[in-house]
Amino acid sequence: MANLFDAANAPEGEPTIVTVGDFIQWKRSDLVDDYPPNLYTATYIARITGGGSNEIQIEGTDQTTHYLFSVSSAVSADFVPGYYHWQLEIVRNSDSERIVVDTGTFTANVDLDVNQSDPRTHAEIMVNKIESILQGRADSDVANYSIKDRQLTKISIPELMQWRDYYKLELRKEKTAQLIAKGETTGVTVKVRF
Repeated sequence: MANLFDAANAPEGEPTIVTVGDFIQWKRSDLVDDYPPNLYTATYIARITGGGSNEIQIEGTDQTTHYLFSVSSAVSADFVPGYYHWQLEIVRNSDSERIVVDTGTFTANVDLDVNQSDPRTHAEIMVNKIESILQGRADSDVANYSIKDRQLTKISIPELMQWRDYYKLELRKEKTAQLIAKGETTGVTVKVRF
C-alpha cells in the first residue's frame, strides 16, 4: 500500500467514503488541459443531504499536471456523519465567472475514536428500532388509547412489518455496495441465457 499522506500517491478522483477526522486528498488530472490552474480555480462545494448551513469548501492547488485537493484532519473532524452531495466549480480568475463541471456524492462515516459514536447507518438504526417495537407489541396489543381529551393511535403491526422490510432491503443494498466497493463478491448470481 502506498503512503496516502504523500501527495504523489493521491488517488485520481473523488472519494466516495470518508471517515470524519481523517486526512483526505485526491487529484483531478482531467481538468488542467481545459482549465489551466494559473487561469482558473477549482473548488468542491459539498452539503449534507437535507441541507443546512454547513457548507464544505475544498479548493484545489496547482500541481502543474493536476489539481490537488486536500482536507486536513482538523477540518474533516467538523464533518457531520451522513450522506453528502457535492459539485465541482471552476471559476475563471480574470472575471470570477463560474461554471459547475461535475457533481457527485460521498458518505462521511463516524469516527470510532470518538466516545459514544454510533457506526450504524440510518437503515440499521431503523431496523433495530422497528424490531424492538415489534417485540414490545408482543407484550401489549393495544392499538389505540385515550387520555382525557387526547386519543393516541399506534402504527399497526402490518405497517411496522412493511417498514421493517423496507429498511432491511435498504440495509442489503448498503452491504452490497460496500462489497462491490471492496471488490468482493456479493453473492448475487446473474443468469444469462444464450
